[in-house]
Formats: sequence, structure tokens, C-alpha cells
Amino acid sequence: MSKKKILIFLVLSIIIVTSLFIYKEYNKPHINVAKATPKIVINSQQILKEYQENENKANTKYLDQIVQISGKVSKLEATNDNRIIITLKNDDKSAISTVICHLTSEENNKLKKLKEGQNIIVKGICTGYLMDIILIRCVLVKI
Repeated sequence: MSKKKILIFLVLSIIIVTSLFIYKEYNKPHINVAKATPKIVINSQQILKEYQENENKANTKYLDQIVQISGKVSKLEATNDNRIIITLKNDDKSAISTVICHLTSEENNKLKKLKEGQNIIVKGICTGYLMDIILIRCVLVKI
């Protein structure tokens, strides 16, 4: 075989392997948070304290994990696409950080019972700390 044919074969092989990898990653099924067992059960004050003390260590422990958090609702808000965001209260008055939970749309029917100041338990995937701790695809475990 000539060098040109070998080079073309290698380039095509790399393109095919890369395409298969991208396809597989893009079509990976999402975790069903409602059915999944949480890796960590904690309250909002504890997780906030851990992130404020050492963000890198907390990321190692919580990032991309299913976390179940208990806390007191400080704010409820709706997004433009009718999804609900719950902010859990931070008892430390000097801190500006909170836990923000992005609920799945399937949880909207449970929100009629929910009020500010109420203690709740939510389960979701921790995506890290950007002034606030963010949980996505959250479900209400207990109202």
C-alpha cells in the first residue's frame, strides 16, 4: 500500500471512532433521580458549610452525585418554561450562598402544598458551587 492510502485509512478510522464516541455520549440515558438511591443524605446547612470551607474537597464528594438534602424553603420561583426553582434557606445571616434546586416538570403538581418557610427534603444531582450550590433534575422526597 502506498503512504497516501495508509494515511487516508488512518484519518477515516479516526473520524469513525470519534463519531461513534460522540454518538454514544450524546445518547447516554439520563439517570432517573426519582428512582435512584441518593449517594449522600445531608442538610442544607452542612453542605453549605462544607463548600464554604473547602470547595475542591466538597466537589470531590458531591459533584455529579445524587444528593438528598433537607432544608427550609426560602423562595419559590417559576422559570419561563414553567419549571420551578426552590431556594433553601441559609441560617447564616452573613453568608450569601444558598442551595438552589431545579425541579423536574413532573414535580409541578406537588407544589400547591409547598410554602415558604416549610421544611422539605429534595433529591437531585449536584452540579457544583457558583456562589450557590446547584442541584438539577430535583424531585421532592418529603413535603
